Amino acid sequence: MKNWIKVATAAALGVALSASAANAAWEKVVIASEGAYPPFNMMDENGKLTGFDIEFAEELCKTAKIECEIVAQDWDGMIPGLLAKKYDAIIAQMSITEERKRSIDFSDYYSNTPAVFVGKDGMSITAYKDGEVIEDALDGMVIGVQRSTTHANFLEDNYPNVEIRMYDTQDNALLDLTSGRVDATLADSGTLQAWVESEDGKGYGMVSNQFAPTEWFGEGAGIGIRKEDQDLKEIFNKALAEMIANGSYEELNKKYFPTINLHPN
Repeated sequence: MKNWIKVATAAALGVALSASAANAAWEKVVIASEGAYPPFNMMDENGKLTGFDIEFAEELCKTAKIECEIVAQDWDGMIPGLLAKKYDAIIAQMSITEERKRSIDFSDYYSNTPAVFVGKDGMSITAYKDGEVIEDALDGMVIGVQRSTTHANFLEDNYPNVEIRMYDTQDNALLDLTSGRVDATLADSGTLQAWVESEDGKGYGMVSNQFAPTEWFGEGAGIGIRKEDQDLKEIFNKALAEMIANGSYEELNKKYFPTINLHPN
């Protein structure tokens, strides 16, 4: 019995030392976010990054007891910048997809919200229902979407005969919606709900059901990391689990999305 206790204690000590060594190797982590996908990530009036993703990243690093620096990066260059070691991680509502996993790795998912179309009040779109794409749902429409996103992939794969206009940011897609250059836009329901509830979104609403087939939208949004940085992945996953257990994640969720559960499981 005593020998078993010694072995168990040694094993536990080994795990603790391993975790401590991993944290020591990452005393500081540089994290990239976009700053153009409110309320998840955006710039305040002083040009400083703010939003759910930013506060989540800060709390994650605090929980993991590591220093973090958060920098802005255009969406199109997000994965190339990570691979070029401009920063160590991506926290920018990046969906975990098989295509992306060919070049980078991800933490466990930290948010999961479905896609939805937004257009003028009174419009109705049924693009996906009962597990099936409705092929004629967008006939005659011009749809705006942020390029290099899962939403863009969904539209391109399923609506080759529909005019799809690509934008560098979701904000610019919404500007063209309000100016009448596009009929509707497809994006994450979290960011679009915040927009339709704002003054800018007056007269517009969610005009479709919410949907999230994993073939296009993956497993939720995760923290993007390089494949070789498995120790950092372990640190993030442990800190995320702790945030969920101690209620700090739920508190942040309610601050930004009082009616949406970002982490349903």
